[in-house]
Amino acid sequence: MMEQFEMDLWSPYVVGAGIGALNTLAFLLSDRPIGTSSAYARGSGMIERAFRGSKVEAKAYYRKFEPVVDWEVVLVFGIVVGAFLSAVLSGSFRVEAVPALWAARFGPDPILRIAAAFAGGVLMGLGARWAGGCTSGHGISGTAQLAASSWLAVACFFIGGVATAMVLFGAGV
Repeated sequence: MMEQFEMDLWSPYVVGAGIGALNTLAFLLSDRPIGTSSAYARGSGMIERAFRGSKVEAKAYYRKFEPVVDWEVVLVFGIVVGAFLSAVLSGSFRVEAVPALWAARFGPDPILRIAAAFAGGVLMGLGARWAGGCTSGHGISGTAQLAASSWLAVACFFIGGVATAMVLFGAGV
């Protein structure tokens, strides 16, 4: 059993079955779909509340996405911890400011890499909130419910991802 956790790459069939089981449990136990972008919305509300106090709770957005630690916030924390443990157990964990593929295309400057990663994260977060969900909300939960909007969103995720990779790294990626 421990060998599974020490592998560099996990079987996509095992991972897919695990995500499906988690999605099913989420629906059965909480009557809510799996999603992570709402956790970031709640997190931003918690940060704003630290500076502005309870005024934040009067905003319509934060009445819908209450700034509290709920199971989605715990899920995001679990994803980070799980990814870290997986990397450590497989022996692939390392601190790397500029990945080799990025350095080959754009150079070894870590400031450019960090700025691009930050900008990409902000754009993905805005896009996820604008689309009413992220890759997990639409891609896992929405498609499992056969929601047409989620299938359209997933198609757009793939088209956008492929187009961005081709623009950044050329057609040879």
